[in-house]
Amino acid sequence: MFECNALTFNPGWTSQAQALKEFEDVREIQQNLKARGLPLASEADESTTGPASLTLIDPDGNPILIDQHVE
Repeated sequence: MFECNALTFNPGWTSQAQALKEFEDVREIQQNLKARGLPLASEADESTTGPASLTLIDPDGNPILIDQHVE
């Protein structure tokens, strides 16, 4: 699926893929990353709510996917 190593983070899920009651939305994470000047390879639509994702690339060229599945 990926040509290199990849990390995936799922805001709103426990390590057992159970929904959390409180978590930082992917759009908030995106705003914080952008405020720190990190370039994003893909972005979540900030005009939406619920499931969304963003991708950034680490210094070695590996993708980091932040993929939110919950509302």
